[in-house]
Parts: sequence; C-alpha cells; structure tokens
Amino acid sequence: MSEQNQQIKLTKRPEGTPTNEHFEIVDIPINNPNDGEVLIKTIYLSVDPYMRGRMSAGKSYVKPFEVDKPMNGTIVGEVVTSESESFSKGDLVRGMLPWQRYNVVSASYVEKIDPSVAPLTAYLSVLGLTGLTAYFGLLDIGQPKEGETVVVSAAAGAVGSSVGQIAKIKGAHVVGIAGTDEKIDYLENQLGFDKAVNYKDADFKQQLKEACPNGVDVYFDNVGGEVTDNVISLLNDFARIPLCGAISTYNLKPGEDHGPSILPKILKTRTTMKGFIVSDYQEQFPEAIKDLAKWVAEDKLSYEVTTVDGFENTPTAFLDLFEGKNKGKQLVKVSEISS
Repeated sequence: MSEQNQQIKLTKRPEGTPTNEHFEIVDIPINNPNDGEVLIKTIYLSVDPYMRGRMSAGKSYVKPFEVDKPMNGTIVGEVVTSESESFSKGDLVRGMLPWQRYNVVSASYVEKIDPSVAPLTAYLSVLGLTGLTAYFGLLDIGQPKEGETVVVSAAAGAVGSSVGQIAKIKGAHVVGIAGTDEKIDYLENQLGFDKAVNYKDADFKQQLKEACPNGVDVYFDNVGGEVTDNVISLLNDFARIPLCGAISTYNLKPGEDHGPSILPKILKTRTTMKGFIVSDYQEQFPEAIKDLAKWVAEDKLSYEVTTVDGFENTPTAFLDLFEGKNKGKQLVKVSEISS
C-alpha cells in the first residue's frame, strides 16, 4: 500500500490546559494483518472531554495514556484487508483504537456497523457511547418523572443535548445551560428544551431561578464549578444528580479554588449524587441502543455533529472542546469511504 500512515502521540503530560505542544504527529508504516486481524482505515475519529483526564498520571477509572505512545478513542473505519472470517474488505466498523490513519487490530476489537440504519456519524454520537451515557445517566440515576424539572449543563454538547431530549420524551420540564446565544437558540428552537440559559450572562443565577420556578428535581452535571454551585442552590428534596463530568475543572492546577462546599445543601435536601461511567452498563447496551434507534427513527431524538476535517487537525479539535466551540458531538473526518 502506497499511502503513508500517521499517528498522534502524547509527548508530555499537561499541567493546566493542554496545547498543541503536548501532541506530535509521526509517520509510521502500514502493517499487514496476520491471521485473525484486520487492517482498518479511519474514516471518523471521536474526541471527547474525558480524554483530558487520561493525559494525567493520576489514578482514575481508566488507565492513563502513556507518554510517547498514541492517544486513542472511538473510531469508525473501513476494513481495507481482512484475515478474519468475521469481516470482509469494505466492511464498516467501530472500535476503540489508536489515533492513526490506519490500524491493524484483532477482529475482536471492532464491531460491524450498518450505514443503511443510520449515518456513520450517529455511531459515534447518539447511537454510540455518547447516547448511551445520556441514556443510562439520566434514566438509571436521574429517574425523571413526568412534570419534574430536569436541568442539564453543557446542554448543547454531545451528551447534554441527548439528555435533554430524552428527559422531554419522559415528560419532564427541561432547562439547558450553555455558553452562547446561538446554543441557547438551538436548545429551545431545535431540540425543544422548555428553557435555556447562558451561564456567561451577568444575571445567569437569576435567569436560572426563573427558568426553574418549581426548583430542580434532576441535575445532569457535565461541568462542575460555578455552574453547578448555582444549580445546587435550587435543589428540591430528594433530588438526583447524575455526575457525568466536570469539564470546568479538568484544566485546573493543583491548589486552585474549586468553589464553595455543596455538601450542606446535598444533606439538607437528601439529594442522591452519583458518579458513573458508561461502561458500568455494558451488558445493557443492546437494549438501550434499541430505544435510542427507535427515538431517532421517530424524530424524537436528533443529534448534531461538529466536524473538523483532516487527521492533522485532531489535536485542535480536541482542544476546541475546552473552549466550547463544538455544538453536539466533536468529530474529526480523516478520510472518505473507498469508492
């Protein structure tokens, strides 16, 4: 094969906000698959906020990325060469793979996907780990009831936008929090949120209170920090908080202020707050994907992707997450499907 392969390595661990200097693009060979393996060309590559945590060396729920080794994430790709009975040339697949233009992996590392059921981008968003995160976090931990108020932070992002729509399917009053007027309009006028508020507005706290006249029963937290401090003040008794992420704190240096204590309010309201990882629910994925696909087919659940073109722009696409430049799922388009 004449095409050049490339990979993106982590060059050093960041302190504070990562920059392009923490990544390096290097040329590597394209290897041939052995028995039971497949050679996969990357079509789309997913970048996600949780990857920031894996760039640090501290103990977490998943092993940190290794310095001088490639980053990895969920990829949709095309089988170029197969030495496995499970796959044929031209099959489209999804798997957790290194950030490379081409990967040779065991056939057991990837699963076949069907572009006639949904666009390829859906398999990295609403029908992928993003949609599953929203589904299980909201329905298992949040357990919204009809008429209750559900507040979602980072609501225009990949997970948050799905959470809000699923909450509406369940009959909740849904309030989204985002950081631009464009995103506010998107949430209210395209996704059907009952209200959306801009956390960058000077009167954000008052707007949030007015948007939740009956208090907050479920808070799906993607950001932490000051946004969460303001939502916590509005909790009703026996509220539920699915703790999905804390992107506002990911780039803080040791010792930097994390805001006021929320424990007294949690105690007084007898709120349930639970952190979760979507892989906790792996055995239930098939059932959840059926529900998600059904809602997509019924036009009850829509999704949007922000696509950056070019493998070389993957670090930039990742860093854009921390500036809120994406609407919906942030993807990198690496190549086209072979004709």
